[in-house]
Amino acid sequence: MTEIVHFVGLGSMGLGMAQSALRAGFEVYGHDPDAGRRDLLVAAGARALNRGAPKAAVLVCVVLNAAQTRDALFGAQGWAGGVQAGGVILGCATVAPEFAREMEEEASRRGLLYLDAPISGGAVKAAEGRLSIMASGRAEAFDRADAALAALAETVHRLGDCAGPGSAMKAVNQLLAGVHIAAMGEALSLATSQGLDLARVLEVIKVSAGNSWMFENRAPHVIEADYAPRSAIDIWPKDLGIVAEMAARVALPLPLVAAALAEYRAASGAGLGREDDAAITKHIAARAGLRLPGDA
Repeated sequence: MTEIVHFVGLGSMGLGMAQSALRAGFEVYGHDPDAGRRDLLVAAGARALNRGAPKAAVLVCVVLNAAQTRDALFGAQGWAGGVQAGGVILGCATVAPEFAREMEEEASRRGLLYLDAPISGGAVKAAEGRLSIMASGRAEAFDRADAALAALAETVHRLGDCAGPGSAMKAVNQLLAGVHIAAMGEALSLATSQGLDLARVLEVIKVSAGNSWMFENRAPHVIEADYAPRSAIDIWPKDLGIVAEMAARVALPLPLVAAALAEYRAASGAGLGREDDAAITKHIAARAGLRLPGDA
């Protein structure tokens, strides 16, 4: 019998993940508030998720934040009610570790398993089933979700036997990713100020010690003046805000995080929040009156 998987949240990551599950042979149902996103999944061979859908063995929740996760799973119209007894929920949003533990406890009260399963890799890898998943939870949850995880991820990191460590690890990742993107913006702005060709800058840095995955991935967006949001500026005030709050609770100063967080907040306030996070370069360069590719 084909296993049923429900997806809640069909954004740039969730849609690709659902398509990967389809290719792996799962019977996929998906929901997103945006009817256009639902239509894209249905066109790929899935079905729209509604209250009459058959119950799922696995529910994959790929929404933006903790509030959306709570509402999507356990709100008045929460989708956790569509999971069969003993089924497993994968919580994939970037959230604080204590929130992940709270979700695990609520799932347990309802006779369900829960994996704290934040994701990394970007929309392209999501669509290829090649994500990195930083997961923690009970052994039974890993066992129940094993086939789905294999369809979604190239690498599943098992980080603990309860919720929390997965989200803690994602916070470490987001600290590095957010700071690296901001550093990329500063580097490209400095290069522009010196009259360097940004395509050549990318070519040189890619084979030099200053390279990072984020520089190599995001710099082409600036060079091509393509700020369609694969990962938006507005994600970073949330994610780096989580990092800052975690550090504050243990009195750990993180000055690089504080500086990057301030930049993202300012860029969002300047109207760039829904643009690709490479647009942090636009925010940085504008203060010196620098013209980037695509500027009139």
